[in-house]
Amino acid sequence: MNKDDLISKLKIIISPYVQDEEAFKDLTEDTDFVKDLKINSANLVDIILDIEDEFDIRLENEDMEKMLDVKSAMAIVASKLED
Repeated sequence: MNKDDLISKLKIIISPYVQDEEAFKDLTEDTDFVKDLKINSANLVDIILDIEDEFDIRLENEDMEKMLDVKSAMAIVASKLED
């Protein structure tokens, strides 16, 4: 899966939880889920569960703790898909 496909899928997953629509429109790899998109911690858990379902992967606690922005989410998903 290429980078653009991965970003597109992540955008679909996180869109229901976004509180800052303007920041979401300008989403890049550097977008932070909490600081930029104003997603709360409870919704981050929902996003992680949705990512697991969408990509049919299992995320460990250490993966979840690192998944704070789009770039880290992409890296973690990509590494899990390679396993």
